Amino acid sequence: MNENINLLLVEDEATLAMIIKDTLEDQGFNIVLAKDGEEGLETFLKNRPDVLVTDVMMPKMDGFELVRRVREMDKTTPILVLTARSAVKDVVEGFEIGANDYLKKPFGMQELIVRIKSLLHRAFMEKSEEETAFEIGNYSFDSVSQELRYGDNSEELSHRESEILKRLISNRDQVTETKGLLLDLWGDDDFFNGRSLHVFITKLRGKLSKDERIRIINVRGIGYKLIVTDVK
Repeated sequence: MNENINLLLVEDEATLAMIIKDTLEDQGFNIVLAKDGEEGLETFLKNRPDVLVTDVMMPKMDGFELVRRVREMDKTTPILVLTARSAVKDVVEGFEIGANDYLKKPFGMQELIVRIKSLLHRAFMEKSEEETAFEIGNYSFDSVSQELRYGDNSEELSHRESEILKRLISNRDQVTETKGLLLDLWGDDDFFNGRSLHVFITKLRGKLSKDERIRIINVRGIGYKLIVTDVK
C-alpha cells in the first residue's frame, strides 16, 4: 500500500503540480510540493521523503542541480526526473548525476504512477538485501543492533558512531570523503561539524584499538580510509 509513502514533487508549473498531487493522493501517497529547485532542496532536507519527483526546467535552481545536491548527501532515495528535453545527452546527464528514471513530458498519469511504484519496489528490494553484518579484523559489527564485538566482549555504539563505521567499512581501503559524511549525517559540512566528525573518528579508533592491524587513516583535506593490514 502507498499510505505511508511520502513523496516530494518539485514542479514550477502550478496547474500540472496540482494535477499530479491530486492523482497521487487518490492513490494513497502523501504529497509535499515545492515550486523550484531551491525550495525543493530545502524541503528535501527537512522532510526526507521516500521518493523525489522533480521537473528539470525551473527557476532559481534547475532539476539537474537539485539532483546533484541531493546525491551529495543521499545516495539511495529514488529520484524520478520529469523533462521536456528529449536529447540523449540530457537523459544521460540525468542518470550520470544520480537520477534513477526519467519521464518525458507530456506523460500520462498512469505511466507516472507505474514508474514511481517501480522505483519504490526496487529501492525496497535493494534495502532488504543491504549488508548489515561486517567483519573487521578480529571485530564483528552489526549495523542494525549497533553492536561492536571483540571476542566475548561487546559494546553498543551510538547511532552516529555506527553510521560512520558502516560507511568506512563499506568503503574499505578507499577514501570516504569528509564532505559526504558531513552532509549525510550532519546535514551541513561546516567547520564545526567537521571537528565533531573528527571527535567521532577518534572514538572509533579507540574502540577498534584491540586489533593493531586496524587503522583509520586521515587523508588530509579529503576524508578517512579504513584499512586492515596483514600480519607480517
